[in-house]
Amino acid sequence: MSTRPGLLDCIEGYFAAAPLADGRVEEVGALDVPIGEPAWPYPARPRPGAGPVTEADVRAAVGLQEAAGLPAALEWIPERAPETTAAARAAGLTVEEMPLLVVVDPVEVLLPAGVRLYLVGADDPELARYQRVAAIAFAHPGGRAEVREAPLDTSPEADARTAALRERIAAGRTVMMVAVEHGVPVAVGSHQPLDVDGTEISEVVGVATLPRLRARGLGAGVASALVAHARESADMVFLAAGDDDVARVYERIGFARIATTAVADRRPASG
Repeated sequence: MSTRPGLLDCIEGYFAAAPLADGRVEEVGALDVPIGEPAWPYPARPRPGAGPVTEADVRAAVGLQEAAGLPAALEWIPERAPETTAAARAAGLTVEEMPLLVVVDPVEVLLPAGVRLYLVGADDPELARYQRVAAIAFAHPGGRAEVREAPLDTSPEADARTAALRERIAAGRTVMMVAVEHGVPVAVGSHQPLDVDGTEISEVVGVATLPRLRARGLGAGVASALVAHARESADMVFLAAGDDDVARVYERIGFARIATTAVADRRPASG
């Protein structure tokens, strides 16, 4: 296992390379701002070696994002760019910090009896339905409400997101899995492999379980399967956990905390 600084170098290299296939990257002060399709946006990030991020940098980056029809969003590793937190808050953004973890010693986790796991193909007609599972789960992070009958989002924006995901799956840039029980999708997740200077790195993202079915090990099972799939070719697998409780779940399946990741956007501050 590499040293912690080496791991963070790999992760920062991954984030720098990820947007390149989808658009251009503008330099705004000490920030890199990816400009691409709104259906698959990337956040601005501090550019390694560019110096401290300032409030003016953040405001200019947000202005560029909004002019391009993109959400105002910034992401960084506070251990690497500690001044960015204050700059983002001074620019009026809400900051959230989350544990950053990397796979060290993966553990196989079996899904509950009766639940089957599938790799999702680019031509799967139910893809929008799987995206709905994630949307519902992230809209109810602590709840267990009955949301099974929530309608599909058929807006042009949702259709564009589904089309973008299909393209990524077809190109091998996103690997998606869905857990199905009694013919109903109940949990989803993905990993996103990327070659960074000859090293394959993959980020596990979007692991989500319908609120009414939480505490059954579905999320851990999906995440474990994604890790197993990613490690067939990836040299490194990492993720950002939603909070400390979620991080502890991932630690039980073989992840270890190495740092923190921070995100800033225009969400209202909690409380």
